[in-house]
Amino acid sequence: MTHALIIGGTRFIGRHTVEEFLDAGYDVTIFNRGNHENPFADHDRVDHVEGDRTNEAELRRAGLDLDPDIVIDCVAYYPRDVHTATDIFSDVDAYVYISSGASYDEETIPKREGETALCECSAEDAIDDSMETYGPRKAEGDRAVFAAANRGVNAMAVRPPVVYGPHDYTERFDYWIDRVDNHDRIVVPGDGTNLWHLVSGKDVASALRTVAEKGEAGEAYNVGDDHAPVLGEWVDHIADACDTDIETVFASARELGAVDVSLDDFPIYRGYPHLLDTNKLRSLGWESTPHEEALAETVADHRDSERTGRENGPERDTEERLMEVLETVA
Repeated sequence: MTHALIIGGTRFIGRHTVEEFLDAGYDVTIFNRGNHENPFADHDRVDHVEGDRTNEAELRRAGLDLDPDIVIDCVAYYPRDVHTATDIFSDVDAYVYISSGASYDEETIPKREGETALCECSAEDAIDDSMETYGPRKAEGDRAVFAAANRGVNAMAVRPPVVYGPHDYTERFDYWIDRVDNHDRIVVPGDGTNLWHLVSGKDVASALRTVAEKGEAGEAYNVGDDHAPVLGEWVDHIADACDTDIETVFASARELGAVDVSLDDFPIYRGYPHLLDTNKLRSLGWESTPHEEALAETVADHRDSERTGRENGPERDTEERLMEVLETVA
């Protein structure tokens, strides 16, 4: 039996990661501050060690006490977090850092590991906590992984784009499920062809295990759905998963402006396509879950939760006013 330490592990991607390693026969220890309910509290193969990963002494003590074989770092948001972890866990069989597709600086289609330029990260960026510096901080974490590999650490990175699925506390995808599940007509920004590559949390977790077991030190691996639907297709897929029929109303930037709404006010809208090349990960034997299966689980979890995602997009009454305006113009 192999021991995996998950830094994080109780909320979204971390929760899926614990389940992935358990299903693969690992014993698992979760290391976090204990600020959120632990869904594995009663599981006989999951231990919990309370500690703050930004406190080096606490993380180092956990490393010495636990002596894990594999470490999955779900909550490294600053470059110093990665530098510290790769030092503490320098002798593990694999250290895998969750980076992000946001670490890429170039707008190319698709974005490829080792070819597409990464964001630069200033000293000020490295300690900032705003969304504007998220990509640069994740990119600098990647560089920390590369530097650790050069020192002989079996460290790797996995770069997901926007993640959806059960337990998604960001509620970005919940916005669209809520709209489709509760209304016959919904507004989709633009012409519905904008592309933002997505991936299910379950598939990020399987990618993390695949990379831990088969990846190469110093490498980064993009992860994303094998097929990347545009937003209009996602809405149709969600309608199928909800077993409902909807009318999609597409609205241009000018039309949205009539009710003081912009294209970017809608979740998962991106003006320039964001697509990750996933061939490198798939060469290790990884495959994504079919959309029908992933969305069935996502919709079921959404319905069982109190999440609506409504705060992530325009209010429903604004949407209805827009549709009235469009009908009047037509």
